[in-house]
Amino acid sequence: MQRMGLCNRLRPEKAAEYKALHADAWPGVLATISACNIRNFSIFLREPEHLLFAYWEYHGEDFASDAKKMAADPVTQKWWALTDPCQEPLESRAPGEWWAGMTEIFYCP
Repeated sequence: MQRMGLCNRLRPEKAAEYKALHADAWPGVLATISACNIRNFSIFLREPEHLLFAYWEYHGEDFASDAKKMAADPVTQKWWALTDPCQEPLESRAPGEWWAGMTEIFYCP
């Protein structure tokens, strides 16, 4: 199992929309997350900075392959068409990233 953390920004004018979408996440999106070997997925919001922090545990063998599988899912694509405009990626993210990856520096089981 691999713990993964990512961060992004929430556009202030889209905060209510983003919160409402996640309060009633689509069953197809949730099923795809699970099918891609992701468990314990959480998104946290730090206001007033509008900082989003996502955490999940990856239980698969090939994250790149599972990420491609998720990106190819039509329901997830429709979901992202609604949620992506609510976000503002960090300037410091790596090329090709939407959410900026983070390095785990501490873990206490």
